[in-house]
Amino acid sequence: MSSTIGFYGGIGSVTGANFMLDTGELAVLVDCGLVQGDKFAKEINAEKFVYDPKKVDVLFLTHAHADHIGRVPKLVRDGFRGRIYSTLPTRELSEVMFDDAFYIMQYEAKRDNQEMMYSQEDIELALSLWHVVGYHEAIDLGDDVIATLTNAGHILGSAMVNFERHGKKVVFTGDIGNVPQPLVDRPEVPTGYDYMVMESVYGDRVHEEVEERTAILQHHIEETIRQSGTLIIPAFSLERTQGILFEINNMIESGRVPAIKTYLDSPLAIKVTDIYQHSTAFLKPEVQDQINGGDDIFSFEGLSFTETVKESSQIDKFKGPKIIIAGSGMSHGGRIRGHEQEYLDDANTTLLLVGYQTVGSVGRLLQDGAKKVWIDKMEVKVKAKIATIRGFSGHADRNQLIDLVHGGAENAKQVFVTMGEERASLFLTQRLRDYLGVNAITPEPNAEVEIDF
Repeated sequence: MSSTIGFYGGIGSVTGANFMLDTGELAVLVDCGLVQGDKFAKEINAEKFVYDPKKVDVLFLTHAHADHIGRVPKLVRDGFRGRIYSTLPTRELSEVMFDDAFYIMQYEAKRDNQEMMYSQEDIELALSLWHVVGYHEAIDLGDDVIATLTNAGHILGSAMVNFERHGKKVVFTGDIGNVPQPLVDRPEVPTGYDYMVMESVYGDRVHEEVEERTAILQHHIEETIRQSGTLIIPAFSLERTQGILFEINNMIESGRVPAIKTYLDSPLAIKVTDIYQHSTAFLKPEVQDQINGGDDIFSFEGLSFTETVKESSQIDKFKGPKIIIAGSGMSHGGRIRGHEQEYLDDANTTLLLVGYQTVGSVGRLLQDGAKKVWIDKMEVKVKAKIATIRGFSGHADRNQLIDLVHGGAENAKQVFVTMGEERASLFLTQRLRDYLGVNAITPEPNAEVEIDF
């Protein structure tokens, strides 16, 4: 039977994931995320959806990063009243992510005299439409379509969405986890699929530092202590921060590094960490064993949670060696920008980038060697050491992506490579063709491709 997949976001870009599986009788969205990093992102996010939200029956959310959930309240504002499905952690994390985004949007709308993209009532209505499901739980969507979620190994509760109908299978990967991750288990490899819609953030690169990431982090902590300097880590509040806290906890408690004053300077990251602490069933077995053995994996000597602005402003008064972990991960907002203004012109500072930096972001400019950056209308000279650990990436690299496709590609009719910069997507597409003989394509924005489903 003929159905279509619509590619309404996440094409030619890492962010803004938004895909639709339409059987003619049933319209199912997978993810509804914000475009991030682009200088026109606000305008793009405020645009009308290409499709009519009132006619969407179901929305699946693969995980709680803003570039996958951030436009859900707008979808509701524009008329969506269908069911929303995700795992329990994705639902809990989405609620705090929505609240944080709304707070920032209110501030920016007032500052810039702009209209709000959605209201608090839209958030509450979205949450009321939510249905929590477990991994491998069959969901009957009607029109003979059965959906299941499988572990994507990306962040807490992340999932691939698998649709089956009349013996045919379509897989939407969402974001696929790097292996090994500090906290969550490896992705489940899809098998027996006919079509796959996959991410390609690192489709042209290999994470050579995965096994060495802890040693590299330890090196930078030791250098910070030796220089009595400051180690600044712009960290994504969700997963990356918790993984880094876990690694520092293990270093200090094992005696590999001395206790060092460490500030988690992000109200959002603090709330997310609370969710991680009560969601241990979604962590990988060895981490569960560590917790069951009595270790509070997100608490160690020297760690402070700075929730208020006043507490944040006091950090620079401590003159000894210290670590500051603050959002946002690409330095395009949040408290990290104040710390960068304070410390980037100090040669005893190390700015440690631990995740993908989108084109145009302050993080990307610093990673590319900028000697001066503008941060909140202030020119900042860069004397600090800028370092990167790619091994902390939450995304699978090129080889892991190829292996994931290979695991079930024997009957694959088509693989759609999405959610990456154009170069990365095209590179991976060609590799899949050359190495696996797979019919891989990089779709055009807003393309609607007919499939046999």
